[in-house]
Amino acid sequence: MRIVFFIFFLTQEFLLASFSGTLLDMHTSKPIYNALISDSKHDVRSDKNGSFTIQSKEKRYHIKAYGYRPFAFNADCNNSTFYLEPIKVKALYLTFWGASNSSKTLKKILKLIETTEANAVVVDVKNEYGSTQFKTGFQEANHYGAHKQRTNRNIKKFIKILKEKNIYTIARIVTFKDELQASHNHHYAIKKDDANQFIWRNHDNMAWVDPFDKRAHHYAISIAEEAAKVGYDEINFDYIRFPAKKGLLFSKKSTQKSRIKAIENFLDKAKKRLRKYGVFISVDTYGNICWAKDDNGIGQTVKSLAAHADYLAPMLYPSGFSSGSFHFKHPSQHPYAVIYRSIKHIQNLIPSNRVRPWLQYFRDYTRPKKIYGRPEIQAQIKATEDVGTNGWMMWSPSSKYSFVYLAKDPTAF
Repeated sequence: MRIVFFIFFLTQEFLLASFSGTLLDMHTSKPIYNALISDSKHDVRSDKNGSFTIQSKEKRYHIKAYGYRPFAFNADCNNSTFYLEPIKVKALYLTFWGASNSSKTLKKILKLIETTEANAVVVDVKNEYGSTQFKTGFQEANHYGAHKQRTNRNIKKFIKILKEKNIYTIARIVTFKDELQASHNHHYAIKKDDANQFIWRNHDNMAWVDPFDKRAHHYAISIAEEAAKVGYDEINFDYIRFPAKKGLLFSKKSTQKSRIKAIENFLDKAKKRLRKYGVFISVDTYGNICWAKDDNGIGQTVKSLAAHADYLAPMLYPSGFSSGSFHFKHPSQHPYAVIYRSIKHIQNLIPSNRVRPWLQYFRDYTRPKKIYGRPEIQAQIKATEDVGTNGWMMWSPSSKYSFVYLAKDPTAF
């Protein structure tokens, strides 16, 4: 029996094919170092000359390099030199309700992408309630009715519209905040730590699932996989954390170490299952993660997330920082400084080209009630450019944006 197994092992190894290639920047022809080349199970990295060799019996491969669009090729292609297109992602958030093929909101955003520097969209593929943008092939979610409020009934057409305009596509997956999933799974919903152990709901009456539980991991990753299948370039995990609330009941003892490990485990599972699609993975965080010395009680640190995700997306809304932050009485009145200093502060933990912050496109809600117009929007954008981020993502809750606010030179048209 051992001999037979040994022969089978050698045969499998013999069947592996070797594919070698070189990766170059499309614009400069310079070699691309440390890019990730993957089949469905394995990864290799390109060297300082942009060269790589991957051994695999698979036919399809994916390439991911920070600051470049994802790239795919077949083993039987005639090329061995691949030119990757650099991109600084400048994304506009598109609401769940605006993500239909005929929505006026989508049409306005497409027009903005034609006339401003914006080149990407962030789309709610799974929202806070648990509804999905389209009917996925994930039967558990469909059984709960996740598809019943879907806003897009022809997702192939939607992706095609965006791809034809060379728009970078980001699927936002609200991870552990999920009313629909939690209400159908009391056994792993987060509960109140009291005698009754009722399902806990936050201030907007939404339930959460336990970030320690493997079933919650499987659920969110399965929907992420559906987004990857239809052609999204990147998966953006939001609410990939524990609730910022004490006195809750989890399946394990909640400590800083256990919380961080739970989030890392989730991301490791996501990477393995999404590897064969070649999508980037980004994670949303509170803005103060850039300054915190611990996990803020939610399982997130810059160091841990940087080790397990491609891009970090801190929500650096100036209005989200308390009075006294950055030595400013009203941080919302200093949008450039808030963005620039926060990202500069974490450069020893993650390179700026792997940071893509969420920027504020809404009125200040703190005491000054400062209106965020063109000067404030452009100040935030300039800060990302000066500190060298991988672009930005603009958060407007209604997905309403002004050409004048976004255009570098609004008088040019």
